[in-house]
Amino acid sequence: MSVGRLLYLSQADVEAVGLTMAEIIEALEEMFREKGEGRGEMPPKPGIHTMPDAFIHAMPAYIPALKSAGMKWVSGYPENYKRGLPYITGLLILNDPETGLPLAVMDCVWITAKRTGAATAVAAKYLARPDSEVVGILGCGVQGRSNLEALDVLFPLKRVLAYDVDPEARRRYVEEMTERFGLEVVPVQEPKQAVVGCDIVVTAGPILKVPHATIQPGWFGEGAFASLVDFDSYWHPDAMREADKFCTDDVPQLEHYREIGYFQDIPPIYADLGELVTGRKPGREMDRERTMACNLGLALDDMATAPLIYRRAVEKGIGTWLPL
Repeated sequence: MSVGRLLYLSQADVEAVGLTMAEIIEALEEMFREKGEGRGEMPPKPGIHTMPDAFIHAMPAYIPALKSAGMKWVSGYPENYKRGLPYITGLLILNDPETGLPLAVMDCVWITAKRTGAATAVAAKYLARPDSEVVGILGCGVQGRSNLEALDVLFPLKRVLAYDVDPEARRRYVEEMTERFGLEVVPVQEPKQAVVGCDIVVTAGPILKVPHATIQPGWFGEGAFASLVDFDSYWHPDAMREADKFCTDDVPQLEHYREIGYFQDIPPIYADLGELVTGRKPGREMDRERTMACNLGLALDDMATAPLIYRRAVEKGIGTWLPL
């Protein structure tokens, strides 16, 4: 550590570090184990909301076991695509937990995408059938890509059914994911086709306070697992209630969201991921169970990933040193 300077990592720098999805999944599982043991600090994320269904959130966290402390300042603006801008943007500050000095400032777009997919994979490890082969993706954007990437690390995937309201986004997704993963990626015209018969379902559209509730009761099959990346936006309440186990990554944060108007009609929470990873509560117990994880996206996810990026960037000489 050099006193008086910090390392700036652009989005290109963060990507160039070469951190793999498998490494991120491993780091998040370790973090959830620490969380389940009560080791760590993460207040509910405060935020401001300048446009409908948009947010700018401050996300601080501390993980003693990983010697990681810092904060992500992140925004999500669902209408940005109309301006040719990304939905998610922001920065992450990594601090030295012993001195408080800032070590690095890095773009958080890549981190947010990858760690969100990794959190789905961790949840699926405990809640999905290990022989899951068919995945339905609803929302062919950044999260549709990163969630498939993460699931492909842990499961013997063979077939992907891809739906998006934008036919061009769907076409690009099918082309890119087929080439990248060597899977059979099939475009579908209706959302129901990306749910019925799937072993794993990922809904990854914009996060909405008032759900459009497209997925209806009867679509979500026995033995399936669903990851609700976009909260309950895609799901009819009665479809969610078909789940035998409804889980989340952090109950206090979910309750905080409920207080400000989200999650007004969801099933009772069975467990958080920390409880599943530590074995305090069992995950999937029977093949026919329907299971769900609604991960909110935690500052702990980011703080599990950022130190890995920082250390590797320093090792490889990536980034720009700036004076404090």
